[in-house]
Amino acid sequence: MLKKYKLSNYDFALLLMVIGLTIIGIMSISSAKPDFVTKQTAGMIFGVVVMIFLSLLDYGVILKLFIPFYLINIVLLALVLSPLGSTTNGAQRWISLLGITFQPSEAAKILLILFYAQFIMKYKDKIKNFGFVVICVILLALPLGLIYMQPDLSTCIMLMLIFSSIMFVAGIDWRIVVAVLGVSIPAALFIIYNAVQEDTSILKDYQQRRILAWLHPEDYANAEAYQTLNSMMAIGSGQIFGKGYNTNEISSVLNGGFISESQTDFIFTVIGEEFGFVGSVIVLVLVFAIAIECFIISTKAKDKAGELIAAGVGAWIGFQGFINVGVATGVLPNTGLPLPFVSYGLTSLLSVYAGIGFVLNVRLQGNKNLFGRL
Repeated sequence: MLKKYKLSNYDFALLLMVIGLTIIGIMSISSAKPDFVTKQTAGMIFGVVVMIFLSLLDYGVILKLFIPFYLINIVLLALVLSPLGSTTNGAQRWISLLGITFQPSEAAKILLILFYAQFIMKYKDKIKNFGFVVICVILLALPLGLIYMQPDLSTCIMLMLIFSSIMFVAGIDWRIVVAVLGVSIPAALFIIYNAVQEDTSILKDYQQRRILAWLHPEDYANAEAYQTLNSMMAIGSGQIFGKGYNTNEISSVLNGGFISESQTDFIFTVIGEEFGFVGSVIVLVLVFAIAIECFIISTKAKDKAGELIAAGVGAWIGFQGFINVGVATGVLPNTGLPLPFVSYGLTSLLSVYAGIGFVLNVRLQGNKNLFGRL
Protein backbone atom coordinates (compact mmCIF):
# COMPACT_ATOMS: atom_id res chain seq x y z
CA MET A 1 0.00 0.00 0.00
CA LEU A 2 2.91 2.34 0.68
CA LYS A 3 4.23 3.93 -2.49
CA LYS A 4 7.32 5.87 -3.40
CA TYR A 5 6.70 9.51 -4.25
CA LYS A 6 8.78 12.50 -5.20
CA LEU A 7 9.34 14.74 -2.18
CA SER A 8 8.97 17.77 -4.46
CA ASN A 9 5.33 16.80 -5.10
CA TYR A 10 4.41 16.90 -1.42
CA ASP A 11 2.15 19.82 -0.55
CA PHE A 12 4.11 21.25 2.38
CA ALA A 13 2.15 24.51 2.20
CA LEU A 14 -1.11 22.66 2.99
CA LEU A 15 0.64 20.69 5.72
CA LEU A 16 1.96 23.85 7.40
CA MET A 17 -1.39 25.66 7.15
CA VAL A 18 -3.17 22.76 8.85
CA ILE A 19 -0.63 22.50 11.67
CA GLY A 20 -0.52 26.28 12.11
CA LEU A 21 -4.31 26.51 12.38
CA THR A 22 -4.36 23.67 14.93
CA ILE A 23 -1.74 25.43 17.07
CA ILE A 24 -3.89 28.57 17.07
CA GLY A 25 -6.77 26.37 18.18
CA ILE A 26 -4.76 24.89 21.04
CA MET A 27 -3.78 28.38 22.19
CA SER A 28 -7.44 29.42 22.14
CA ILE A 29 -8.51 26.28 24.02
CA SER A 30 -5.85 27.10 26.63
CA SER A 31 -7.69 30.35 27.30
CA ALA A 32 -11.16 28.81 27.19
CA LYS A 33 -10.63 25.51 29.05
CA PRO A 34 -7.00 24.95 30.13
CA ASP A 35 -7.79 21.40 31.32
CA PHE A 36 -8.44 20.31 27.71
CA VAL A 37 -5.12 21.48 26.25
CA THR A 38 -3.23 18.25 26.95
CA LYS A 39 -5.83 16.10 25.17
CA GLN A 40 -6.05 18.45 22.19
CA THR A 41 -2.26 18.58 21.88
CA ALA A 42 -2.08 14.78 21.99
CA GLY A 43 -4.85 14.72 19.38
CA MET A 44 -2.87 17.03 17.12
CA ILE A 45 0.27 14.89 17.39
CA PHE A 46 -1.66 11.71 16.67
CA GLY A 47 -3.57 13.48 13.90
CA VAL A 48 -0.36 14.59 12.20
CA VAL A 49 0.96 11.01 12.32
CA VAL A 50 -2.30 9.70 10.82
CA MET A 51 -2.29 12.44 8.17
CA ILE A 52 1.27 11.76 7.04
CA PHE A 53 0.74 7.99 7.08
CA LEU A 54 -2.42 8.23 4.94
CA SER A 55 -0.72 10.68 2.58
CA LEU A 56 1.92 8.06 1.74
CA LEU A 57 -0.53 5.26 0.99
CA ASP A 58 -2.33 4.56 -2.27
CA TYR A 59 -5.87 5.90 -1.90
CA GLY A 60 -6.91 3.72 -4.82
CA VAL A 61 -6.21 0.60 -2.76
CA ILE A 62 -7.98 1.97 0.33
CA LEU A 63 -11.07 2.89 -1.68
CA LYS A 64 -11.59 -0.76 -2.54
CA LEU A 65 -13.05 -0.96 0.97
CA PHE A 66 -15.74 1.58 0.12
CA ILE A 67 -18.60 -0.81 0.93
CA PRO A 68 -17.17 -1.74 4.37
CA PHE A 69 -16.68 2.01 5.00
CA TYR A 70 -20.38 2.58 4.39
CA LEU A 71 -21.46 -0.38 6.54
CA ILE A 72 -19.10 0.57 9.40
CA ASN A 73 -20.53 4.07 9.28
CA ILE A 74 -24.10 2.77 9.56
CA VAL A 75 -23.22 0.42 12.43
CA LEU A 76 -21.44 3.15 14.42
CA LEU A 77 -24.32 5.59 13.93
CA ALA A 78 -26.82 2.91 14.99
CA LEU A 79 -24.79 2.15 18.14
CA VAL A 80 -25.19 5.79 19.19
CA LEU A 81 -28.92 5.14 19.61
CA SER A 82 -28.26 1.92 21.56
CA PRO A 83 -27.47 1.57 25.29
CA LEU A 84 -23.81 2.18 24.35
CA GLY A 85 -24.69 5.76 23.43
CA SER A 86 -24.17 8.58 25.92
CA THR A 87 -26.25 11.73 26.26
CA THR A 88 -25.01 15.28 26.82
CA ASN A 89 -27.25 18.37 26.91
CA GLY A 90 -30.20 16.37 25.65
CA ALA A 91 -28.39 14.96 22.60
CA GLN A 92 -27.23 11.35 22.26
CA ARG A 93 -24.25 11.64 19.89
CA TRP A 94 -21.39 9.70 21.50
CA ILE A 95 -20.53 6.05 22.10
CA SER A 96 -17.96 4.41 24.34
CA LEU A 97 -16.10 1.35 23.09
CA LEU A 98 -13.08 -0.21 24.84
CA GLY A 99 -12.82 2.82 27.10
CA ILE A 100 -12.75 5.27 24.17
CA THR A 101 -15.53 7.83 23.72
CA PHE A 102 -16.04 9.25 20.26
CA GLN A 103 -18.65 10.89 18.03
CA PRO A 104 -19.54 8.75 14.97
CA SER A 105 -21.33 11.63 13.20
CA GLU A 106 -17.93 13.39 12.84
CA ALA A 107 -16.28 10.27 11.43
CA ALA A 108 -19.28 9.92 9.07
CA LYS A 109 -18.08 12.91 7.08
CA ILE A 110 -14.81 11.35 5.90
CA LEU A 111 -16.30 7.84 5.61
CA LEU A 112 -19.08 9.08 3.31
CA ILE A 113 -16.62 11.11 1.22
CA LEU A 114 -14.53 7.98 0.66
CA PHE A 115 -17.59 5.87 -0.09
CA TYR A 116 -19.05 8.25 -2.67
CA ALA A 117 -15.64 8.88 -4.26
CA GLN A 118 -15.30 5.21 -5.17
CA PHE A 119 -19.01 4.56 -5.80
CA ILE A 120 -19.23 7.40 -8.31
CA MET A 121 -15.86 6.44 -9.81
CA LYS A 122 -17.15 2.91 -10.39
CA TYR A 123 -20.32 4.15 -12.09
CA LYS A 124 -19.03 7.43 -13.52
CA ASP A 125 -20.69 6.79 -16.87
CA LYS A 126 -24.09 6.95 -15.15
CA ILE A 127 -23.59 10.22 -13.28
CA LYS A 128 -25.90 12.14 -15.63
CA ASN A 129 -28.60 9.49 -15.21
CA PHE A 130 -31.37 10.68 -12.90
CA GLY A 131 -31.90 7.16 -11.57
CA PHE A 132 -28.28 6.94 -10.45
CA VAL A 133 -28.60 10.26 -8.62
CA VAL A 134 -31.69 8.91 -6.85
CA ILE A 135 -29.69 5.85 -5.74
CA CYS A 136 -26.97 8.14 -4.35
CA VAL A 137 -29.59 10.11 -2.43
CA ILE A 138 -31.15 6.92 -1.02
CA LEU A 139 -27.73 5.73 0.17
CA LEU A 140 -27.30 9.07 1.95
CA ALA A 141 -30.77 8.93 3.52
CA LEU A 142 -29.96 6.09 5.95
CA PRO A 143 -26.98 7.75 7.72
CA LEU A 144 -28.81 11.09 7.64
CA GLY A 145 -31.83 9.52 9.32
CA LEU A 146 -29.69 7.98 12.07
CA ILE A 147 -27.93 11.29 12.71
CA TYR A 148 -31.21 13.21 12.71
CA MET A 149 -32.54 10.86 15.41
CA GLN A 150 -29.70 11.81 17.80
CA PRO A 151 -30.91 14.63 17.20
CA ASP A 152 -28.27 16.48 15.16
CA LEU A 153 -29.84 18.54 12.39
CA SER A 154 -26.70 20.66 11.91
CA THR A 155 -24.55 17.65 10.98
CA CYS A 156 -27.30 16.48 8.62
CA ILE A 157 -27.15 19.84 6.86
CA MET A 158 -23.35 19.63 6.75
CA LEU A 159 -23.44 16.17 5.17
CA MET A 160 -25.96 17.34 2.58
CA LEU A 161 -23.66 20.25 1.66
CA ILE A 162 -20.71 17.86 1.27
CA PHE A 163 -22.83 15.44 -0.76
CA SER A 164 -24.13 18.23 -3.00
CA SER A 165 -20.58 19.46 -3.63
CA ILE A 166 -19.40 15.95 -4.53
CA MET A 167 -22.30 15.43 -6.93
CA PHE A 168 -21.71 18.82 -8.56
CA VAL A 169 -18.00 18.14 -9.07
CA ALA A 170 -18.85 14.65 -10.34
CA GLY A 171 -20.71 16.33 -13.20
CA ILE A 172 -24.41 15.68 -12.66
CA ASP A 173 -26.82 17.10 -15.20
CA TRP A 174 -27.25 20.86 -14.65
CA ARG A 175 -31.01 20.42 -14.92
CA ILE A 176 -30.91 18.34 -11.74
CA VAL A 177 -28.96 21.14 -10.03
CA VAL A 178 -31.60 23.67 -11.08
CA ALA A 179 -34.39 21.36 -9.90
CA VAL A 180 -32.73 20.82 -6.50
CA LEU A 181 -32.23 24.57 -6.03
CA GLY A 182 -35.81 25.12 -7.11
CA VAL A 183 -36.96 22.85 -4.30
CA SER A 184 -34.40 23.52 -1.55
CA ILE A 185 -34.57 27.33 -1.55
CA PRO A 186 -38.39 27.48 -1.16
CA ALA A 187 -38.13 24.64 1.40
CA ALA A 188 -35.65 26.65 3.50
CA LEU A 189 -37.92 29.70 3.32
CA PHE A 190 -40.89 27.54 4.30
CA ILE A 191 -39.00 26.20 7.34
CA ILE A 192 -38.26 29.77 8.46
CA TYR A 193 -41.89 30.72 7.86
CA ASN A 194 -43.04 27.65 9.79
CA ALA A 195 -40.73 28.57 12.68
CA VAL A 196 -42.38 31.95 13.20
CA GLN A 197 -45.81 30.34 13.47
CA GLU A 198 -47.10 29.66 16.97
CA ASP A 199 -47.59 25.95 16.27
CA THR A 200 -44.93 24.43 14.02
CA SER A 201 -45.63 21.08 12.44
CA ILE A 202 -42.16 20.22 11.12
CA LEU A 203 -39.67 21.53 13.70
CA LYS A 204 -38.83 20.36 17.18
CA ASP A 205 -39.26 22.96 19.93
CA TYR A 206 -35.54 23.59 20.33
CA GLN A 207 -35.11 24.00 16.56
CA GLN A 208 -37.94 26.52 16.40
CA ARG A 209 -36.50 28.51 19.31
CA ARG A 210 -33.06 28.63 17.70
CA ILE A 211 -34.48 30.07 14.49
CA LEU A 212 -36.60 32.58 16.39
CA ALA A 213 -33.59 33.58 18.50
CA TRP A 214 -31.67 34.18 15.28
CA LEU A 215 -34.44 36.32 13.79
CA HIS A 216 -35.28 38.19 17.01
CA PRO A 217 -32.27 37.89 19.36
CA GLU A 218 -33.48 40.70 21.60
CA ASP A 219 -36.55 38.62 22.54
CA TYR A 220 -34.36 35.68 23.57
CA ALA A 221 -31.48 37.59 25.14
CA ASN A 222 -31.64 35.53 28.34
CA ALA A 223 -32.31 32.21 26.62
CA GLU A 224 -31.38 30.85 23.17
CA ALA A 225 -29.74 34.10 21.98
CA TYR A 226 -27.71 34.54 25.18
CA GLN A 227 -24.62 32.83 23.77
CA THR A 228 -24.71 34.55 20.41
CA LEU A 229 -25.21 38.06 21.82
CA ASN A 230 -22.35 37.59 24.28
CA SER A 231 -20.21 36.15 21.51
CA MET A 232 -20.78 39.19 19.31
CA MET A 233 -20.00 41.46 22.26
CA ALA A 234 -16.75 39.60 22.98
CA ILE A 235 -15.60 39.64 19.33
CA GLY A 236 -16.38 43.35 19.04
CA SER A 237 -14.54 44.14 22.29
CA GLY A 238 -11.36 42.66 20.82
CA GLN A 239 -11.18 45.54 18.33
CA ILE A 240 -8.11 45.51 16.06
CA PHE A 241 -5.43 43.64 17.99
CA GLY A 242 -7.45 42.00 20.80
CA LYS A 243 -7.08 42.04 24.56
CA GLY A 244 -4.10 39.71 24.51
CA TYR A 245 -3.52 35.99 24.80
CA ASN A 246 -4.91 34.56 28.05
CA THR A 247 -5.96 38.05 29.04
CA ASN A 248 -6.88 38.70 32.68
CA GLU A 249 -8.77 41.90 31.91
CA ILE A 250 -11.78 42.26 34.18
CA SER A 251 -13.84 43.33 31.14
CA SER A 252 -13.25 40.02 29.37
CA VAL A 253 -16.56 38.40 28.38
CA LEU A 254 -14.87 34.99 28.38
CA ASN A 255 -13.32 35.37 31.83
CA GLY A 256 -16.64 36.62 33.14
CA GLY A 257 -18.15 33.22 32.35
CA PHE A 258 -20.65 34.61 29.84
CA ILE A 259 -19.65 32.15 27.09
CA SER A 260 -20.29 28.43 27.61
CA GLU A 261 -18.87 25.83 25.22
CA SER A 262 -16.19 28.41 24.39
CA GLN A 263 -13.73 25.59 23.63
CA THR A 264 -15.97 24.05 20.95
CA ASP A 265 -18.87 25.80 19.22
CA PHE A 266 -17.78 29.33 20.19
CA ILE A 267 -14.00 29.03 19.91
CA PHE A 268 -14.02 31.86 17.34
CA THR A 269 -15.33 34.10 20.11
CA VAL A 270 -12.14 33.49 22.08
CA ILE A 271 -10.04 34.30 19.02
CA GLY A 272 -11.97 37.51 18.35
CA GLU A 273 -11.69 38.77 21.92
CA GLU A 274 -8.05 37.86 22.57
CA PHE A 275 -6.51 38.32 19.10
CA GLY A 276 -8.88 40.92 17.70
CA PHE A 277 -9.71 41.62 14.08
CA VAL A 278 -6.19 40.72 12.94
CA GLY A 279 -6.25 37.30 14.62
CA SER A 280 -9.76 36.59 13.36
CA VAL A 281 -8.75 37.40 9.79
CA ILE A 282 -5.70 35.14 10.06
CA VAL A 283 -7.91 32.23 11.15
CA LEU A 284 -10.46 32.89 8.40
CA VAL A 285 -7.73 33.13 5.76
CA LEU A 286 -6.18 29.85 6.91
CA VAL A 287 -9.51 27.99 6.95
CA PHE A 288 -10.52 29.11 3.48
CA ALA A 289 -6.98 28.83 2.08
CA ILE A 290 -6.98 25.16 3.15
CA ALA A 291 -10.39 24.65 1.52
CA ILE A 292 -9.28 26.37 -1.70
CA GLU A 293 -6.06 24.35 -1.79
CA CYS A 294 -8.14 21.17 -1.56
CA PHE A 295 -10.21 22.28 -4.57
CA ILE A 296 -7.03 23.13 -6.51
CA ILE A 297 -5.68 19.66 -5.75
CA SER A 298 -8.99 18.27 -6.96
CA THR A 299 -8.30 19.72 -10.41
CA LYS A 300 -4.95 17.89 -10.52
CA ALA A 301 -6.23 14.46 -9.46
CA LYS A 302 -5.31 11.50 -11.64
CA ASP A 303 -8.85 10.07 -11.57
CA LYS A 304 -12.43 10.84 -10.64
CA ALA A 305 -12.13 9.28 -7.17
CA GLY A 306 -9.19 11.50 -6.22
CA GLU A 307 -11.00 14.52 -7.61
CA LEU A 308 -14.06 13.81 -5.47
CA ILE A 309 -12.04 13.13 -2.30
CA ALA A 310 -10.22 16.46 -2.51
CA ALA A 311 -13.38 18.37 -3.45
CA GLY A 312 -15.39 16.70 -0.68
CA VAL A 313 -12.82 17.54 1.99
CA GLY A 314 -12.53 21.09 0.65
CA ALA A 315 -16.31 21.54 0.85
CA TRP A 316 -16.34 20.06 4.34
CA ILE A 317 -13.72 22.47 5.70
CA GLY A 318 -15.01 25.51 3.82
CA PHE A 319 -18.71 25.15 4.59
CA GLN A 320 -18.20 24.07 8.19
CA GLY A 321 -15.78 26.93 8.81
CA PHE A 322 -18.29 29.40 7.36
CA ILE A 323 -21.15 28.00 9.46
CA ASN A 324 -19.17 28.02 12.72
CA VAL A 325 -18.01 31.61 12.26
CA GLY A 326 -21.49 32.60 11.08
CA VAL A 327 -22.98 31.31 14.33
CA ALA A 328 -20.39 33.11 16.50
CA THR A 329 -21.06 36.40 14.71
CA GLY A 330 -24.87 36.09 14.63
CA VAL A 331 -25.08 35.65 10.86
CA LEU A 332 -26.54 32.13 11.18
CA PRO A 333 -28.68 30.31 13.77
CA ASN A 334 -26.85 28.32 16.45
CA THR A 335 -25.89 24.94 15.01
CA GLY A 336 -23.26 23.31 17.21
CA LEU A 337 -20.71 22.59 14.47
CA PRO A 338 -17.01 22.82 15.43
CA LEU A 339 -14.50 25.06 13.66
CA PRO A 340 -12.21 22.67 11.71
CA PHE A 341 -8.75 22.20 13.28
CA VAL A 342 -9.54 24.84 15.93
CA SER A 343 -12.41 23.66 18.16
CA TYR A 344 -11.84 21.11 20.90
CA GLY A 345 -12.94 17.60 20.02
CA LEU A 346 -10.70 14.63 19.25
CA THR A 347 -13.10 12.83 16.89
CA SER A 348 -13.57 15.98 14.83
CA LEU A 349 -9.83 16.74 14.83
CA LEU A 350 -8.72 13.25 13.85
CA SER A 351 -11.42 12.96 11.17
CA VAL A 352 -10.43 16.19 9.46
CA TYR A 353 -6.72 15.30 9.71
CA ALA A 354 -7.50 11.97 8.06
CA GLY A 355 -9.34 13.88 5.32
CA ILE A 356 -6.30 16.10 4.69
CA GLY A 357 -4.11 12.97 4.64
CA PHE A 358 -6.15 11.62 1.73
CA VAL A 359 -6.02 15.00 -0.01
CA LEU A 360 -2.21 15.06 0.28
CA ASN A 361 -2.14 11.58 -1.22
CA VAL A 362 -4.33 12.73 -4.11
CA ARG A 363 -1.82 15.55 -4.68
CA LEU A 364 1.14 13.15 -4.65
CA GLN A 365 -0.50 10.94 -7.25
CA GLY A 366 -1.82 13.81 -9.35
CA ASN A 367 -0.76 13.90 -12.96
CA LYS A 368 -2.59 16.97 -14.24
CA ASN A 369 -1.49 20.55 -14.32
CA LEU A 370 -3.93 23.27 -13.34
CA PHE A 371 -5.04 23.70 -16.96
CA GLY A 372 -4.99 20.01 -17.77
CA ARG A 373 -8.63 19.96 -18.84
CA LEU A 374 -8.57 22.91 -21.18
